[in-house]
Amino acid sequence: MVLRVLLSWIALCAAGGTAFSEVASPAPTAADAESFVARVESEWEKADEYTNRVGWIHDTNITEDTQWLEKRAKSEAANLKARNAKEATRFDSIQAEPITRRKLDIIKRATTLPPPSQLGASEELADIMTRLSERFSKKTVLHRHAKQTYDTLNEILGSSRDPEELSLLWQAWRTDLPSMRGDYSRLVELVNAGAQELGYSDVGALWRSQYDMPEADFARMIDRLWAQLEPLFKNLHCYVRGRLNEVYGASVQPRRGPIRGDLLGHLSAWKWERIYEIVAPRIDVASFDLTKLLVERGYDTTRIVATAENFYTSLGFAPLPQTFWQRSMLTKPIDPNREVVCHPSAWPIDGKDDIRLKACFKPDAYSFYTAHHEVGHNIYYRAYNRQPFLFKDGANDGFHEAIGDFIALYASTPTYLHQIGLLSAAPGPETDVPALLRFALGHIAVLPFGIIMDKWRWQVFSGATLPDKYNTDWWSLVHQYQGLVPPAPRPDDAFDPGAHYHVPASVPYIRYFLAEVYQFQFYRAACHLAGWSGPLHRCSIFGDKRVGELLNTMLQLGASKPWPDALEAFTGVRDIDAGAILEYFAPLDRWLTEQNKGESCGW
Repeated sequence: MVLRVLLSWIALCAAGGTAFSEVASPAPTAADAESFVARVESEWEKADEYTNRVGWIHDTNITEDTQWLEKRAKSEAANLKARNAKEATRFDSIQAEPITRRKLDIIKRATTLPPPSQLGASEELADIMTRLSERFSKKTVLHRHAKQTYDTLNEILGSSRDPEELSLLWQAWRTDLPSMRGDYSRLVELVNAGAQELGYSDVGALWRSQYDMPEADFARMIDRLWAQLEPLFKNLHCYVRGRLNEVYGASVQPRRGPIRGDLLGHLSAWKWERIYEIVAPRIDVASFDLTKLLVERGYDTTRIVATAENFYTSLGFAPLPQTFWQRSMLTKPIDPNREVVCHPSAWPIDGKDDIRLKACFKPDAYSFYTAHHEVGHNIYYRAYNRQPFLFKDGANDGFHEAIGDFIALYASTPTYLHQIGLLSAAPGPETDVPALLRFALGHIAVLPFGIIMDKWRWQVFSGATLPDKYNTDWWSLVHQYQGLVPPAPRPDDAFDPGAHYHVPASVPYIRYFLAEVYQFQFYRAACHLAGWSGPLHRCSIFGDKRVGELLNTMLQLGASKPWPDALEAFTGVRDIDAGAILEYFAPLDRWLTEQNKGESCGW
């Protein structure tokens, strides 16, 4: 009898009947989905706090032991999220409640680099991620009789005007990066296999699917925004190239064509503020130097962060908790033997009130601006900390970056600096073009870099760019969008994408491009709410509680609603648009057009 039943079952399977596992596992229900989501939220909340604490310990004190701990924590978290993400696919076809469906989608997309289910894959992936990150964080270049880090090299590039030194340092930073390429290629294989198990064609498709729209529509949205912004960038590029030509001569920087990337004051050439003195208007009537003002007024890093906090409290937000000041790392430790990750970041350690800031601040304009940005992350963390765990996030990752940046925009306006006493009087309109030019060297110059970083990775993940073309295709995108070239021919085995933090750290970057657009939308909306009627770039909302109330309405939503709903809650519109950037920089754009008369703009 048993044999007949077994033979019948085998025949059924051979004929395409139901397998035993399917018979034993009834189709999941909506109730099963809700139970699954509840379990995942509970497990992830605990795992997230553990991973945050281990990550904090590692980033503020890199040792063999903290490296081991972080690698293990990342591996365990990746295993948990990858396992749950695959489990979530069981509920793809059921009719779940909208909130449950949104949470299921978040679970499926939660892992930036999903490991495949094969034995040992998550551990291998964690090993690779740790190696890549630490090769960048611990990398130094011997120059001027000292070991130079990424940060100190950028200080030299920002101050040196010797083109030979600039070229030497630019190339030296990239000399051993080819050692990353094998690891990066293997990482792509692993995570693509993981993404395919979740139902995505590759990791790029997974990343693009996180924006409440079909991933192909998201890619088209990015192209639409760039089409709006490209003319302004090209106008800035044309002007900067002309001034570099005048300073260095045609043998170093030709009057036409692309710009030599090492001349722009940064190893990544993503922002160009450090060369302001080269490109400043010939009659520079800029009335203040923020770094000089901070030093003269006795600002240390703690006071800079407290000033940033004060902006948010002036809008009606609660002060940062005392633990923030006790547990944050605001400056680089004095101990020369203690290695840390200086890249500024805000941390929601426990998802509640233990929020921190990690940075190596100095009393300068960059730290002043960045402090306003990073504190904004912490304000956002706390605004949505009563949401269910899976909704404790920004409406999308571009929102999170934009919230801090939108307030940081005010940190650079003369109106605000006068309001807090750093300026004795707000300067007149004759200072607008110099101030806007300095600002554009950051906010406009960075726009194409924000696209290149992920366009390249999308190509890599999709297989359009293979390992032997990693560098060639990188420079093709840099030329297309940024209009830059390297100072010397690149070796065949170069891996120049690895020179930029977010590639070895595996952090998606399109969020920063989105953040630039969102922040100006937020800024303009806030100025309108505050009744501002002057030039947009001079607006300040400091002390406006009504703006703060509406802002908090958006922040409290976290990830509980699609991003157009969150955008509408504060700005009154549902679509992302770059028009606010163009309005903000309109006086500069007109001036640049006048300066560029007779030039052959473009490359």
